[in-house]
Amino acid sequence: MRDVSASIESLVTSLVPQTQSKPRLKEELIAHCKDILASNIGTAHENDTGHLAAQIKRHLLQSESPSNTSLKFTNLLSRLLDQPVLSRKPESLLFLYSLASSPRQSTSSPFFASLQAPLRPPTTPTTSPTGLPRSPQPKGNSKAEILRDYRARTGRHYLPEHLLLRDTLYLLQGISGKYVHLSLSDNDAQPKLVFVEDSKYIIPPPTKSLIHRLSEVGHLYARIAAFVSTQDRPSVGMIEQSLCHHLQTLLTEYYRLIAVLESQMGNAPNSAPGSQSDTVGEETGLTLKRLDVWITEWRLRMRMMSVCVEGAHDAQGGALVNLIHSYTDNGDPFVRKFTDQLLEEVSTPFFNTLHKWLFSGELYDPHAEFFVSVDPSLAHLQGLHPSSLAGGIDAFGEDSVSADRGDGGGGLRVWEAKYHFRKEMLPMFVGENFGRKIFSTGKSLNFIRYSCHDSDWVATREKMSNTGGILKYSDIAGLERSIDSAYSTASARLFEVFTEKFRLLDHLSALKHYLLLGYGDFAEQLMESLGPSLARPANTLYRHNLTATLETAIRTSSAQNDPPDVLRRLDARMLEYTHGELGWDVFTLEYKVDAPLDTLLDPGSLEKYKRVFAHLWAMKRVEGALSSGWMRVAGAGRVGGRLEELEYDWHQIRITTSEMIHFIRQMQAYTQLEVIECSWKALMEFFVRREGDLDAMIDAHQSYLDRMVKKVLLISPKVGREESLLTQVREDNFYNYTLSESARLDQARDAARGVYTAPTSLAHTQSLSQIRKLLREYSTAFSERMQTIVQALQSHPDLDCRFLGIRLSFSEFYRSKKDREVLATQRS
Repeated sequence: MRDVSASIESLVTSLVPQTQSKPRLKEELIAHCKDILASNIGTAHENDTGHLAAQIKRHLLQSESPSNTSLKFTNLLSRLLDQPVLSRKPESLLFLYSLASSPRQSTSSPFFASLQAPLRPPTTPTTSPTGLPRSPQPKGNSKAEILRDYRARTGRHYLPEHLLLRDTLYLLQGISGKYVHLSLSDNDAQPKLVFVEDSKYIIPPPTKSLIHRLSEVGHLYARIAAFVSTQDRPSVGMIEQSLCHHLQTLLTEYYRLIAVLESQMGNAPNSAPGSQSDTVGEETGLTLKRLDVWITEWRLRMRMMSVCVEGAHDAQGGALVNLIHSYTDNGDPFVRKFTDQLLEEVSTPFFNTLHKWLFSGELYDPHAEFFVSVDPSLAHLQGLHPSSLAGGIDAFGEDSVSADRGDGGGGLRVWEAKYHFRKEMLPMFVGENFGRKIFSTGKSLNFIRYSCHDSDWVATREKMSNTGGILKYSDIAGLERSIDSAYSTASARLFEVFTEKFRLLDHLSALKHYLLLGYGDFAEQLMESLGPSLARPANTLYRHNLTATLETAIRTSSAQNDPPDVLRRLDARMLEYTHGELGWDVFTLEYKVDAPLDTLLDPGSLEKYKRVFAHLWAMKRVEGALSSGWMRVAGAGRVGGRLEELEYDWHQIRITTSEMIHFIRQMQAYTQLEVIECSWKALMEFFVRREGDLDAMIDAHQSYLDRMVKKVLLISPKVGREESLLTQVREDNFYNYTLSESARLDQARDAARGVYTAPTSLAHTQSLSQIRKLLREYSTAFSERMQTIVQALQSHPDLDCRFLGIRLSFSEFYRSKKDREVLATQRS
């Protein structure tokens, strides 16, 4: 027993250090511990569970709601008896019954109960209502009771929760309450919460934190409601109006929730603080914590709505749809579902505009929210449809076409500049590829309707509408199918209109046959008929004479079999000339086109045709001059062959002339066969495939023209040397000398026969040595120029041009000649 006392004393000293200086406290604690050890706590008794349950029920009958409490105890007891975990169930019931039956001490205790020595209980054991011995209970209150008593003595109670609950419901609507105010300071744009406390009631910090958490919803609500109220103006875009409408619908649901919460709050009792009915009200009515649970889902909704409202200040139209769509890439299923529902409503005006543009070619976008915009200076061109005229489509004649061109409404300009693609307004769920298809489809339909005046466009629109269906955000796959189908239908119809109604291929063939000299007999007839006239000064020529000569060339060649619509578009005219220029320098052929063919055959493209024609016409002229010159040289050679001293000179003339003829024939074969025909074949393959829209058609024709201009004119891609090779080809004045020498020889032969001719000019009165010297100079100059041309062609980046250099010097004649000259120079 002495060891037990020493152990108890050591335990008390270590747990309560104050006992070292207070012996009396130490003795009381040791005695209390010995009483606990001597008590009957934990002794085994054979208890009757049924008798014990009956005693507990009699005790519960004394409570406020005996029927409910007794029924609840019966259910709990049956569940306890079925549990296999507890092995001493009667002892547990006895322990709980003893706790419920023990009387509560009403005497006040110090605030720190752990420092107070417990009162010494009586040593005689007490008996429980069951007749069983019960251990003495330590006397004292819990910490909560002590704290409640302390506040009661100091006179500071907690503010009743039902008052704070009323103010919190006001805060959820953005309104200040009696005890919680919304304060907006001058330095801070965000409102702050101000809690009103007096000397009677206080608000605990946990409750303040909970009210702060709930007030976030009210702040977000006030921001959203302000945005909805300020956007009610006619100038607001349709997508923003749709957003405000959906937000107003959600706020209506929020009002309904607030009304339900207020009705729940009306059932809560308004009791004094600390009463028992207050505890019952917490269990049955609305509390701040339960309000926080109710508001949790709406807190997330308000946050998403607030983000959309903030973005709507800086974005509109498709950009606003993009902003909302960016939140769909979220891992939270709630945020993703809410954003999908919001986009389904907000994107409705966008899809309505898209449907009109995609299936009708009409752009209805009064607030500039769509990713397609119209040029105001060209918007008037769609104001009049040909079906509205008295004469229908036939009422549009040359005057109307000229008026459109005068207003700046050329076909190409209307196609390229009337509508613009705005990438920043394109929704991300559409994608740039499909956005370009939508843009092209609407432009094609609008162009077919207003520029081509197609009377069958209604059938095309109906066909597209039947395959399109309803466009909406929830059916992106259907949207993509509708876009592809509409794009294919509109593009196919556009190809049909150009190729069948406006005979585009006939006009392209006419340009190839006439301006590119595809009809050889026509070019020969035109050259033969116009040759004498074009040799005169340009100021002595008249356009009607040129036109008459052109008609004669057409009637005497295979060109007379072309359609009359093609022939009436062909015309001969003179370019602007300066003093001293001949007709050869200013003559050109012109092919006239009107809308909508000027979309493809625009003035820039026709200028390229004229440029190629000028080059081919010059080569044709040189070819004719060389052919006539060769005939004269051959005839003169037979006559002069009887003079043995001139035989070598005629031989050199024939060699130089044959080199020139070889050069010009190879150039003509290269331009007609390897350039024009190959380019034409690639263009016809595109029209057979019929892939793409009008932009693709324009690009294919421009590629066809650019390839011809680059290869026919031998343009080098090097900067500053674009036409240096063409200049070298054209700088050949040997033919002029040949003609003058031929004329002089003819005059000389006529004088030798005694026939009088025009007097010989002094410039041609030269000795034989001077003529031979001049012949050597021209022959050497031509050979050097040919060597330069062949060398430039062999280093040309284009493969066809390099092959032309090989054909011009297929036996490496000019290269060998150059090598021989270099070798001779080195030897000397």
